[in-house]
Amino acid sequence: MQLIQEQPDLADYLAADDVVDHGHPVVHETADALWAATHGDPYAYAGAAFEFVRDTIAHSADSGDMRVTWRASDVLSTRTGICHAKSHALVALLRARGVPAGFCYQVLADDDGSAPLVHGLIALRLPGGAHWSRQDPRGNKPGVDARFSLGQEQLAFPVRPDIGEVDYPGVHAAPHPAVVRALRESADRPELWRKLPTAL
Repeated sequence: MQLIQEQPDLADYLAADDVVDHGHPVVHETADALWAATHGDPYAYAGAAFEFVRDTIAHSADSGDMRVTWRASDVLSTRTGICHAKSHALVALLRARGVPAGFCYQVLADDDGSAPLVHGLIALRLPGGAHWSRQDPRGNKPGVDARFSLGQEQLAFPVRPDIGEVDYPGVHAAPHPAVVRALRESADRPELWRKLPTAL
């Protein structure tokens, strides 16, 4: 799939805001540690940041955690969040070290096509790279094996168009407002499942 950079200025994919708060000390501390461990190599750093978010921040639906996190620094501090929250954290870590990164979305559903929900993942563009690469830091479990790849995608969930699932091609500089609103307005994860959009 051809990804579409929604904002023409690549600098927009390095910006900080209330969600992607990469100026926060906890984001800086995490980025500094990963940067040192990868000897300042942007390619190695991007892979390490991906694996850190995928493997050390629990997906709250897998762990049973009812808390809802949305701000990148909170996701890194509490080590919990759903796919969208984990994407916010990964984008913040990437931007903290000058790697342009943005937000991508899919619509996923149950096997019979029911209960659609918008799923969040990210795309990054490494120095010298001519294209965006999607990565899914959701977290692995039986049946899910997402990996960092700059070539062929290895996402958590390849979409199934025959049951109505959708891959959106846009790479957004900011997380989708409907997703952020659902995260911010939900007191717990059951409420969040009711408020998350079913399409964009």
